[in-house]
Amino acid sequence: MEKLKIVAIVGSLRKDSYNRQLAATAKKMVNDIAEFELLDYADIPLFNEDIEFPTPKSVKRVREIVKSADGIWFFTPEYNHFFSGVLKNLIDWLSRPISKNEAQVLKGKPAAVSGITPGMSGTGIAQDHLVTLISFLNMNVMNSPRLTIPNALQQINKDNRLELTDSTPYLQKQADAFINFIQSKRF
Repeated sequence: MEKLKIVAIVGSLRKDSYNRQLAATAKKMVNDIAEFELLDYADIPLFNEDIEFPTPKSVKRVREIVKSADGIWFFTPEYNHFFSGVLKNLIDWLSRPISKNEAQVLKGKPAAVSGITPGMSGTGIAQDHLVTLISFLNMNVMNSPRLTIPNALQQINKDNRLELTDSTPYLQKQADAFINFIQSKRF
C-alpha cells in the first residue's frame, strides 16, 4: 500500500516555534505510515486580488503541495485568542479557485488540528476559530481528538527545545486517529 501524504501547516513562521517543534514530533510518530511534509510558505505574499492572476509562483507551489496531500494537519499558535494572521493569509490564498475549471484545493481534504502555547489556553480558542473557517471551506475536519497543549514552558528542555512529557500519549493518540480518519475518507 502506498504511504499516505500528510501536509503539516504550522501557523507560525518562527523557525523554532513550539508549534513547529510539535509538528516535528508528530512527524516522528507517523513516519512509518505516512509521508509528512512541513509546508514552507514564508514566501507567500499578502492576499491581494490585484496580484491573484497570474498567480504568484509561491502560491502555485503551495497549492500543488496541498492538492497532492491526503490530509492536512494544522498546528496553530494562539495570538490574542485567535490563530495567526500568516495562517489566515495562507488559507485565503488556498481558498481561491485555481481556474474556471478547478475549485479551491482545501475542499474535502481531511484535516486535524493541534496547538501548543506557553499560556493557559492551550490554543483551544484559536482552534475553534480555525475549525469554523476550514469547515466553511468544506474541509473534512476530525473534531475528536483535537490536541491543545497549555504551559509549553513546562515541556521545554535546557536547550529550549520542546520535549513532550505528559502530552506525548495525547499526540500519539491524535496521530493514530488522524491516520485512521484519512484512510476512512480515502476509500
